[in-house]
Amino acid sequence: MTEEHINTARLKKGSDVFEIVIDPEKAMAARHGKADIRDAVRVPKVFSDAKKGMLASEQRMQAVFGTTDPWEVAKKIIADGEIQLTASYREQLREQKRRQIVDFIRRNGVDPRTHAPHPAQRIEAAMVEAKVRIDEFRPVEQQVQDVLKSLRPILPIKFETKDIELTIPAQYASKANSVVKQFGKVLNEQWQNDGSWKGVVEIPGGMEQELYDKLNALTHGEVIARVIKVNE
Repeated sequence: MTEEHINTARLKKGSDVFEIVIDPEKAMAARHGKADIRDAVRVPKVFSDAKKGMLASEQRMQAVFGTTDPWEVAKKIIADGEIQLTASYREQLREQKRRQIVDFIRRNGVDPRTHAPHPAQRIEAAMVEAKVRIDEFRPVEQQVQDVLKSLRPILPIKFETKDIELTIPAQYASKANSVVKQFGKVLNEQWQNDGSWKGVVEIPGGMEQELYDKLNALTHGEVIARVIKVNE
C-alpha cells in the first residue's frame, strides 16, 4: 500500500499521536454506528505514524486508552479523532457530490421561460463555465442554492412543482398507479366505474417529461395527461 493511497484516522493526546489505516466510507459509517469497526479498519494495528509504518507504543496506548487492544483503541480513534483522506479520495467524494447536485437540479429545476427541464449535460456545462466549487462534505440541499446563484447568469433556472392530472386506462391502472407515486405526491385520486384511474399528482418541475415517458411506455401511449397548475 503506497503512502498516497493510505487513508487514516488520527487522534492526538498531548504529545502522543495514534493513527489507524481505514476504509474512509466504512470509518465514517462506523463513527455513526452504521458499520462494524472490523470492516472500517484495514490494518489491525495502531501506529504513531502510519505512512512510515511506525507502531505506537503499547505502554503509551495503555496509559492513554487503558488498553492495548488495537480494536478497542481503533474504536476510540474513529469516534474522537480526525479522519484524514487522500487527495484522490476527496476528489472522488467531490465527483459523487457534484453528480448528486446536478441530478437534484435536473429533477427540480426548469427554464422559467418555457417551464421545460434542463438536461443534465446543460447543467454540467453551466457549472463548469461558472467555475462552481463543490464541497465534498456539505449535504446537497445546503449547497444547491449557492450553486443556483452561480448558474443563473448563465442558465435561466428556477425550482417549481407541477400539478398534473392523469387518466390511465383500466388495463394499466394498477401498475401505472405505483409508478405515479414514485414521482411525487398524489393530491387526489379516483377509481372510475370502468376500472380506470384518474388523479392529480404533484411532481418536481423537471420530472414532467420523465413521468410522461414512463407512463407512455407502460400504457402504449394511452395515458391522458395535462398540467393543471404550476407552483413556484
